[in-house]
Amino acid sequence: MRTIIRALVVAAAAAAWSNAAPAQTAADTVLLNGKIVTVDDRFTIAEALAVKNERIVAVGRTADIEKLKGPATRVVDLNGRTVIPGLIDNHAHFMRAAEYWHREVRLDGVTSHKEALDLIKEKVSASKPGEWVVVLGGWSEEQFTDEPRGFTKTELDAIAPNNPVALQLFYFRVYANSAALKAMGIEPTTPDPSGIKIEKDDKGQLTGALNGGPAIGLLRAKLGEVARDKAVENARLLMHDLNKMGITAFQDQGGTGVKAIHIEAFRIARDSGQMTVRSFYNYYEEPRSAADVDNLIGRMAQIKPFQGDDWFDLTGYGETLYFPLHDALLVKAANPSAEALQLWQRLGVALAKNGIHLNVHAQLRGSIEGFLTAMEAINKERPIKGLRWTFSHLDQAQPQDLERMKRLNVYAQIHSRPTIQGGLMFKVHGDLTYDMPPLRLIQDSGVPWGLGSDATAVTPSSPFYTMWWAVTGKMIGGKQVLRQTISREEALIAHTRANAVFLFQEGNLGSLARGKYADLLVLDRDYLTVPAEEISAIKPLMTMVGGKIVYDGNK
Repeated sequence: MRTIIRALVVAAAAAAWSNAAPAQTAADTVLLNGKIVTVDDRFTIAEALAVKNERIVAVGRTADIEKLKGPATRVVDLNGRTVIPGLIDNHAHFMRAAEYWHREVRLDGVTSHKEALDLIKEKVSASKPGEWVVVLGGWSEEQFTDEPRGFTKTELDAIAPNNPVALQLFYFRVYANSAALKAMGIEPTTPDPSGIKIEKDDKGQLTGALNGGPAIGLLRAKLGEVARDKAVENARLLMHDLNKMGITAFQDQGGTGVKAIHIEAFRIARDSGQMTVRSFYNYYEEPRSAADVDNLIGRMAQIKPFQGDDWFDLTGYGETLYFPLHDALLVKAANPSAEALQLWQRLGVALAKNGIHLNVHAQLRGSIEGFLTAMEAINKERPIKGLRWTFSHLDQAQPQDLERMKRLNVYAQIHSRPTIQGGLMFKVHGDLTYDMPPLRLIQDSGVPWGLGSDATAVTPSSPFYTMWWAVTGKMIGGKQVLRQTISREEALIAHTRANAVFLFQEGNLGSLARGKYADLLVLDRDYLTVPAEEISAIKPLMTMVGGKIVYDGNK
């Protein structure tokens, strides 16, 4: 039945688009003989499309699109391959991550502890003696199916005797070898720094583990500043890796440690024509006191979104409004005080008065309820319905929250932290984890929403891991962690067309339709028909952004 329906949709598309562009208009590029999953409002499937001057000029049957070829037209014969819109990550921290991208090893999706060590060893071999090699999050001990554990100083020393090596585990632990411990000023006799527990064995020797959030700050402080030219080069490297994963646009949410140079590197890349991923960002600060709130309110009018272009632009403010209310997923509950919520509300009023979009981190019940109450009060003073204010995460959202959000026209961004945090979530939240986040509830609620990662420290970056988790409910390593799953079609919509709205780019991005930018992926297998377990393994063979091939898997 599904095959019949899709055949009818193809036929309808062909009839509708057979004269989609003037015959005399020669396309720059045509993609023929494929399965074009447009993700338009009808989820239409076509055979071919044509591109001219960055944008799609026609979508339809191969026979009709061939008429748009000219002498200089590039012809891509898809040979039945599936094409989908470029994937948009609605919530990431890529700009901050780019700073040390040249030093990073990524363990995204690696399910073997041994393989993880081999990858680190490979990076060490490619580095000069003394250069740092780091894994700045994006992995968990629970994802390793052979040995679900961290890393000892002894085994890291064995693969890196001459390089400092350190692995960040979320925001609560660092594993380091001897050279890294020495660089951080940690010796067996060193007293525990504030907020850090130096782990030792029963003989008083360092194990290499540093427990506590400040350990991450200590590590990053020792990595040093990156020169401006290197920061731009790293931004380009990161964008290339994102293109390889299938990401063509993202919204960055700043985060602790974000610096002006992180954003400036992408601005320079844009100005010099080196962008391969559309990079949007929200303004980020961490006010922590009433004085900080007053200061920020006094400067609020200086935040001016939408002064950029379709490659690089400021979209609003977020993801933290008043930092003491930034809740943590791996704690039992959030209990925001009335005084803190009042400061949160004051900032919200200032944003609303200045017409600024807000993205706010909220995971647990106390935060969600408290922020909704504040938003309702703000809306009475200054309406927010047209600002696309958005909750990020919503791990413990309930039906009444979603009803309140609909009345305020507040949106939702949902993220794939359970792909690696699911095992830890069970230790804190028990069986509630199976409904964290309540994907099916949100999908059926009518609240506008989209899928993202929250990469790079607390999740893998690949959107195919995110969609695989949303469809199967599994974390990397195979453990079932979510029962509120959605269909693969719903997941694809949530990672494309739905996410364009958060970028204020729905007229340009998110589906393959005439007039929109030619941001698309040619896949190595059919997303719509492969076994659900294989979704995480899908790879782009080609990534196109604005009609330009920015990744070619055949090269």
